[in-house]
Amino acid sequence: MSNLLEVRGLSKSYGSGVNSLKVLSGIDLDLAAGTTTALVGASGAGKSTLMHLLGALDRPTAGSVSFRGENIFKKNERQLAAFRNRSIGFVFQFHHLLPEFTALENVMIPALIARVPRATAMDMAKSLLQDVGLGQRMTHRPGELSGGEQQRVAIARALALEPELLLADEPTGNLDMKTSDSIHAMLAELQSKKKLTLVIVTHNERLAAAMGTTIHLLDGKIEKTT
Repeated sequence: MSNLLEVRGLSKSYGSGVNSLKVLSGIDLDLAAGTTTALVGASGAGKSTLMHLLGALDRPTAGSVSFRGENIFKKNERQLAAFRNRSIGFVFQFHHLLPEFTALENVMIPALIARVPRATAMDMAKSLLQDVGLGQRMTHRPGELSGGEQQRVAIARALALEPELLLADEPTGNLDMKTSDSIHAMLAELQSKKKLTLVIVTHNERLAAAMGTTIHLLDGKIEKTT
């Protein structure tokens, strides 16, 4: 099984001099294509910072992240934005849906940004909303959907351009246990169906246990991998 991501010496600090705050320090890890990984650790351990670097939402202070053998941080900002849009899907604790748009329109947005023809983008979005169980809710706006339904729309949107890597930061942190379980089951089904590489930041022990690998972070370093 080939590696999708190879991380070497990844470090991140904020500020400079005596005010410098080191958040990550010398992270090395490999993520094989099609695998599932949980990032766990106490608040402040560096989980979200690591995810942001894996997703090229931020640049490291030192080290590299290679995606299929290419160091992504050698790209300029325009190239990096295009890479993120095409290759990585993001799901956050807060869904960040646009309230004035329907579920269908929200899911279409990444494809329209990538200049996919509108009719094609609509067909893709409809199929994804069917996949996440919202085939009957496509014309509803976020305010007309439950929290779990909104997160399903956000997951569908993250998959709009068929990314190889899906990054989810506490995707069920705001949901009740029953809804969380249904979202977890749906993510597992989508990961298997679409052969995604899935990385989830979570405090949920049951979700972490369901992942193929769990990486435990402590004070900006990998404490252990299970």
